[in-house]
Amino acid sequence: MALKESQGKYTVVNTLGYLGKYQFGRTTLLRFKIYNTQAFLRNPELQEKAFVALCKVNKWILRKDIKRSVGKTISGIKITESGILAAAHLAGAGNVKKFLRSNGTFRFSDAYGSSIKSYLNKFSGYDVSNIKADRKASV
Repeated sequence: MALKESQGKYTVVNTLGYLGKYQFGRTTLLRFKIYNTQAFLRNPELQEKAFVALCKVNKWILRKDIKRSVGKTISGIKITESGILAAAHLAGAGNVKKFLRSNGTFRFSDAYGSSIKSYLNKFSGYDVSNIKADRKASV
């Protein structure tokens, strides 16, 4: 996913201000008590920990939708847990819930045109069993 987000570069800031290898928004960083964005950009280990923590939180938020949806085909896409987690990173867990619960009729694309559907498809089938759902995950 990092290659898609930032070409795998830790110090990237895009035109919308998203930061680092995984293109975090400032408000997401605040959730993990990360306040100094320049220090964040210089700290690959912190970026990796923040990414894992966000995946854990998203997995907790989406746990019921994961259980209901994995294995189904929605809008021509086979739904997998890794695809759901990737889409949540792009669009937020709430928008992924809307997509899944609407059977694909809810649409979301970011400012660059990446969609929930494209992330569900592109990041399908990866092993994310090491990501444990955790509402209070921290870095």
